[in-house]
Amino acid sequence: MAFGSFDNKSSSHAVSEINMVPLIDVMLVLLVIFIITAPLLSHSIKINVPQASSEPVQQDPKVIDFAVDAEGQLFWNEQPVTLDQLPVLMAAEAGTDPQPELRIRADVDTRYEVLAQVMSAARRSGLKRIGFVTRPAPSESRSPAAAGVD
Repeated sequence: MAFGSFDNKSSSHAVSEINMVPLIDVMLVLLVIFIITAPLLSHSIKINVPQASSEPVQQDPKVIDFAVDAEGQLFWNEQPVTLDQLPVLMAAEAGTDPQPELRIRADVDTRYEVLAQVMSAARRSGLKRIGFVTRPAPSESRSPAAAGVD
């Protein structure tokens, strides 16, 4: 493999091979740098940290079960309430720590207007955690028609 010669008789064509020597030199220099700096990075300083003997406080988050039936009747933890009582109840719960989660269960035939009023009252009172309780739909694979059974 001749890269060049002083012979003018040979045809001058471009060398199509990549010179790997500079790349290998750079890689070896980087390897040496990492070998030298790696032990310095794992050096640690011993510090005496104060010890505390307290245990973490276990707080169980409270859950408010709110239900709306098909007729639009409201239930706060299974107790019937009116729409006018909701802001007072929600404001009292919003001031507690940790703030409870409001879980709304609504009948399929419940009017959206009632749910919108409940969610609006919850936001105005300061409740931040609002969720909906749903029931999973029956899967099609369980029905006899989907399984091909007549």
